[in-house]
Amino acid sequence: MDLSGSGLDLPADLRARLRDISFRTPAAAPVGPLGRQMSRSRGSGLEFAQYRGYVAGDSPRLVDWRLYARSDRLFVRESERDSPLSVYLVLDTSASMAQVDQARPGWSRLHAARRIAACALEIALREDERFGLLAFTAAGPRWLASNAGRSQRDRCLAALATLAPDAGWPEHAVLDGFAARIERGALVLVLSDGFDPAPIAFAKRLAAAGRSVALLRLLTAEEREFPFSGALKLTDPETGAERECDAAGVRAGFLQRFGEARAQLVAELASAGVAAAEHWLDAPEDGVLRALFAPGRSLRA
Repeated sequence: MDLSGSGLDLPADLRARLRDISFRTPAAAPVGPLGRQMSRSRGSGLEFAQYRGYVAGDSPRLVDWRLYARSDRLFVRESERDSPLSVYLVLDTSASMAQVDQARPGWSRLHAARRIAACALEIALREDERFGLLAFTAAGPRWLASNAGRSQRDRCLAALATLAPDAGWPEHAVLDGFAARIERGALVLVLSDGFDPAPIAFAKRLAAAGRSVALLRLLTAEEREFPFSGALKLTDPETGAERECDAAGVRAGFLQRFGEARAQLVAELASAGVAAAEHWLDAPEDGVLRALFAPGRSLRA
């Protein structure tokens, strides 16, 4: 699959940094159930179950070499294997996701969201989890129910590559219909700039219905620093409304109000059982996932 130019072709150094990120955090589960029920199947899970004889194709990592030294026979340690976790990626494709930084023309919030989603797919694939996708486009909803394997990863990447910032969020009845399709106990990552109330309400609804939910908020470096000077015309990408102002005169007030609004949203989400993390467009894409899932981290609010 040719992903060049889509932002979905992950650089080698980014792939390497994903290796220690796991959706099954060792410290604690995310808010709500992680769906980590023990299955009856045997495999390379965490809880030791029994030994069995080595057969061709078994990983050498599973061989008990100490037992081999004592018995001169190869035995494999079997464990109770965790049942797969379903990971859903929900992407905002509203007009404000087209926003870019002046320092990086052509790289929008949606580009970053798609790349973070591609990172999440690689983590889920490595961990043998199930994963799915939901986005609303001008041509209609893009829905992929959770499944596992490289073919499913490729289907998700192909869907991500087609997304454009050209659609708003549907009415609540449509969102509720898709929420019902997401398995109870699933992990749902909502990638949005958080300026539209619809993805916020959707995340809360999912959390209340027993899904583990995190909002990954996509923000520009210019929103963080407001590095403008002189006369400035601000345009709301959703409504087209314009406002002219003096950049130096409004900078301090903007940064204060924006910081307060960000903190208020995090608190609002936490009270609803939704974890939150921010990604700035000038930061590495693994950072927001590391903030939520790296060893020793937890989504617990």
